[in-house]
This record gives sequence, structure tokens and C-alpha cells, in this order.
Amino acid sequence: MRFRHPDGTTVHLAYCSNVHQAEDLDGVVDQLAAYAQPVRETLGVDLLGIGLWLAHDVVTELTARPDAVRRLRAELTARGLETVTLNAFPYGGFHREVVKKDVYLPDWTDPARLRYTVDCARVLAGLLPDDARRGSVSTLPLAWRAPWPTAARDTARRATDQLARELGDLERETGRTIRVGFEPEPGCVVENTVQAARELGGLDPERLGVCLDTCHLAVQFEEPAAALRRLADAGLPVVKVQASSALQADDPADPQARAALARFAEPRFLHQTRTAPHGVVSGVDDLPDALAGDLDPGSAWRVHFHAPLHAEPAPPLRTTADELTTTLGELLGGPQAVCDHVEVETYTWSVLPGHLRPHDRASLVEGLAAELAWTRDRFEELGLVREPTAHPRKERVS
Repeated sequence: MRFRHPDGTTVHLAYCSNVHQAEDLDGVVDQLAAYAQPVRETLGVDLLGIGLWLAHDVVTELTARPDAVRRLRAELTARGLETVTLNAFPYGGFHREVVKKDVYLPDWTDPARLRYTVDCARVLAGLLPDDARRGSVSTLPLAWRAPWPTAARDTARRATDQLARELGDLERETGRTIRVGFEPEPGCVVENTVQAARELGGLDPERLGVCLDTCHLAVQFEEPAAALRRLADAGLPVVKVQASSALQADDPADPQARAALARFAEPRFLHQTRTAPHGVVSGVDDLPDALAGDLDPGSAWRVHFHAPLHAEPAPPLRTTADELTTTLGELLGGPQAVCDHVEVETYTWSVLPGHLRPHDRASLVEGLAAELAWTRDRFEELGLVREPTAHPRKERVS
């Protein structure tokens, strides 16, 4: 969906396809028919944004075959979909039985990460709608935090400088502007905006910036206005926003709260958990560690578990949806839009506790549509107006 900010900026709203399992081109195309088009139809809109996650093997195929990019773009157009952003954080294997810290590999000390990211940018240049101002690609915040010696930092900086140069070459070649945003995440070299300013400051602001994930922002107990000022002062544009909510237990010492949290402790993804007594943030790398006694239960816990935006869990748990709403207000509620790409990213539908998990394709479609509707309503409360359909769809793909 497209919205018009009062300053005239077109703000794109999409959902991220990393919620779906596919690591070949045919599987990605099948997702469009099975999920994305039905989500659009459920919302009753003519044009829906989808932020594609394209695993390494898919991107390799697309860069090797220009006809494959044309095929994917035609499938998007025919189904009333458009893509202005890619999620290039997971390299592959995002739906294995156990992912955990493997999601951070290869990191920005490995040439494979640079090559994959540049290839994603090239593919996106071929998928962008003709009237889109620019595209965005999100990537990991350099690496997991340890080990991170000076040599690794220097290697990563050379890679990110090379990334900026290649994005410039791509723009001169294709006429399309693609920016890459590094996504702060708890536990990584860059887990908050303070570290973003330190580790990413000085990057080419025309090409590189930050992907602000609002779940991660909340888990780190960052105050949105201060975080955005910090990024602006460091010359780091917000290239992309991932709209997401964390899980919160206001009293993690309560046995009922601990029992409820235990139902979210699952083996596939890492669920970093933080607390901030007296404003000092501390935490552990996974929710089971917190529940085992490694985290002080004396003040609220926030858990890196992307919870559905529109649906609060049963008490005594809640989500950080209020913090998300505040962040959107800081980004889009002022006289100028701070960011123009917003992607709903709840990739955890398949690992929710059983009673909350979608039981079939139709219920997942319903949930994704409800999240987008929730976000649409927040946009409209901020004064954004939905734009009319930009592209007439071509003949329907069967």
C-alpha cells in the first residue's frame, strides 16, 4: 500500500515474506499466489507491497538470468503486488529446525556477505516499480558481538565502503537508487543506536544507513525520539523501518508470567531478553537463559519475539505495541517523513504457542492482513492518506 505524507512523500507499506518458507525461485513465486495476493484481496486494496526475502540461492539464480527477474516482476505486477524493499539479513536456511546465531552468518567480515548484498540490490533494481523513488535493502548489524577484534572492524569497514561504491556503480548503470540499512539487533556488534553511531558513523549517507526494527528498539529500552536524534546527529539516515512488537512481562517474578513466557521459548530462533532497572540495560542471549535464573526478575523483561502487531497476548503478558505506535509517530507524525519504507516483519507466526499459531493457510493470510490493517490505521491517525493504485494490473496469472 502507498500513503501520502503531508509533506508530499510517498510512504510504502509492505509485509516481509521471510514469514514464508521458500529458498528457490519457484517457491517464491508460489508464495505470491498462496499468501501475498490473498492478503491483498482480504484487505480490499488494488496494490499491496511485499518486502521480499530472497535467499542466497534465489538471488544467485536471479542475477544469472535476467529473464528470471522479468518473470518475478511480471508475477508481482499481475497479482497486484509491488516490491520496493528486500530483507537481506538471513542469507539462507531461515526456516531450519534450529537457526539461532546462524542467522548472523556470513557476517560483514566475509566477502560472501558483500557479494550477496550487492546482488540483492541488483535484483531489486530490476523489480522496482517505474515510479518508485528508490529501493531499500536491510542487512545484519555487521556481526554477532563476539569475537570482534580491531582487525574484524577494519575488514567490515572496508566491505561497507566497497558496498557504497558498488551501489553508486549500480545507480549509474541502471538509473535506480538502492540504499542499504544496517539493522541494530540485541546481542550484535550494533545492538542499539549508540553503537550504530559509533560503528556506522561516517558511512556514505547517500547509500547507507540504518534499518530501524521497532521490536529491537523496544527490547533495548531505547526512547524513540532520542534514538532518532542520535542517528541524525551521526549522519545515519533511516533507510527502512521494520514495524514489529516485542513481548513484555511487567513482573517476570510472577509465576503466571513465567509460565506464560515459557510457552514462547522455542528452539528455532534466538529470543534475546533484556531488563532495564533504573535505566541500565542488561540481558541474556535467549529467553530460556532468563527463565533459568540468569536475568534479574525485579523489573520488566522485554523479549525479542516478534509478536503479531494487532493482537495482545493474554495477561499477564503484553507487547510493545504502544512503543511501536510512539515510534511511528516520531517517524511519520512530524512535518517531514523521516522514512518512506515501512515493512511489517512478524516472521514468528510458525513458532507462536500452539493456541496462537495459524492452523492453516487461510488463518495466516487473515493474520497478516490484520497486521497490515493495524499499521494502516496508525498511518491514517498520523494524517497519512492512502494513494490511489499506481499501476493497473496486467492479465491475472493463474
